[in-house]
Amino acid sequence: MKSDILKRVLDEAFHIINTEDTIRNIAKVFNVSKSTVHKDLNERLYQIDVKLHEKVSEILKHHIEVRHLRGGESTRQKYLKINNS
Repeated sequence: MKSDILKRVLDEAFHIINTEDTIRNIAKVFNVSKSTVHKDLNERLYQIDVKLHEKVSEILKHHIEVRHLRGGESTRQKYLKINNS
């Protein structure tokens, strides 16, 4: 694996552990696509560091568990903003 990819994968992993950002936010921070972040954190990170991959997987699993709540809140905020305009 190239050193720049290795560095990006580890940076993304430490970023998600420290901030618990979503994949979408991480993609914006690192200026890559969501699919790249997903591949980095699920496939490449496992090859690099299994323990770190387990920590990241727990955070991603939590994101999946609460995504219906986040989506509902986003929609609620959107319509509150429209109605208040």
